[in-house]
Amino acid sequence: MRFFLGLTLSCAAMATGAGAEHRDLKNEPVINSSHHVSAISLRPILRPQPTALTSAVHATSTHSDFSHWLGKFRDRAIQLNIPAYILDGALSNITYDTDVIARDQNQSEFTKTIWEYLDGAVSQRRIQNGREALDRFAENLTAIENTYGVEKEVVVAIWGLESAYGEFRGRKNVVQSLATLSFDGRRGTFFESQLIAALRILQNGDIGTQDITGSWAGAMGHTQFMPTSFLEYAVDFNGDGKRDIWSDDPTDALASTAAYLKRFGWTQDQPWGVEVKLPANFDFELVNRNITRLPSVWTELGVRAINRPVTDTFGPASLLTPAGRKGAAFMVFKNFNVIKRYNSASAYVMGVGHLSDRLQGRPPIQATWPRDDRALKLSERKELQTRLARRGFNPGEIDGMIGPMTTAAVKKYQNSLGLIPDGYISLNLLKKLQ
Repeated sequence: MRFFLGLTLSCAAMATGAGAEHRDLKNEPVINSSHHVSAISLRPILRPQPTALTSAVHATSTHSDFSHWLGKFRDRAIQLNIPAYILDGALSNITYDTDVIARDQNQSEFTKTIWEYLDGAVSQRRIQNGREALDRFAENLTAIENTYGVEKEVVVAIWGLESAYGEFRGRKNVVQSLATLSFDGRRGTFFESQLIAALRILQNGDIGTQDITGSWAGAMGHTQFMPTSFLEYAVDFNGDGKRDIWSDDPTDALASTAAYLKRFGWTQDQPWGVEVKLPANFDFELVNRNITRLPSVWTELGVRAINRPVTDTFGPASLLTPAGRKGAAFMVFKNFNVIKRYNSASAYVMGVGHLSDRLQGRPPIQATWPRDDRALKLSERKELQTRLARRGFNPGEIDGMIGPMTTAAVKKYQNSLGLIPDGYISLNLLKKLQ
């Protein structure tokens, strides 16, 4: 959860925002897609970069202020029944981590198209490594699947995107990182709640003070749980008395991931989504996550599944066209939303879903993508929103984050020009508005 917070779509894991509450933090790329659910995580808003002079002054004052803040925090933690011995062991040797703040401040305008994202998330190397992981941990993964009813390929796909199958679990002291972000971050309340949760993990004895490591934002272990999500959903699957998501043995981490998905309604044998072909005259107003129909109804409208039969037993589905009429289309089911609880970016969900399909031996996406297009820069997305608003098409807040309101405004603008209202945002569309 790389979040279990969903912090971001981690580029390192390429793949990486909380799903529910998991991964609220990692550097998640903004995905320029038809839904334009811009892969936004809950990460803080960027703040201005300090100058070298102000940085030096800030660093001098910050360290003494941090010590003062730690004292006040310790008092608050005591009031929340964190034992003094836990606080003394966890807080006595931590320092203000300038690297954590630098990473937080420098979450750049990371923009990728959906096909660029999927190229990395479902690369041949990631597929091969995933297959090897399935073989290596076959016995435990089968037991996890039998216990929670979550396909092992789905669990392994999340593992692959979150930490490259355990290669990048993070080496930062989580307590130090969260304390630094609580003191100096832009989401102090959120990070302090995570810090308290991390201390409770230490209190429970699942991990020792020196071993509670993770990303700069506090996401931990093979599948990158944030501390609050760990407390609520992590399990001791191997029966050793600890919920250990950090060690080289990934069993508890993988089982915890399956338990999380099951908790939020995973349906075994239901696909996350199935690639489909839309008829030439299809009404793109029906491409809306809030519009669901049984597969048989979509079939009556000319929607045809590719490489996999779909039946009404899968339940109702909506349509997703990440690159509008110019790219692949998908019929997506309830399990799509369950993965979204792990990480709220639609691109991430597609990455997990398609990687799990490939690990099950299913073919790659068949449709072509508009690879000559590029993603819009932040300034260009803001300009597009501004120009839409000036023309009377309300895109919502002018923030460069392309959500449902902006997509709806784009569709209305396209309709006004007699274009196919697929909601796809491109440089050509911006040029039309200019």
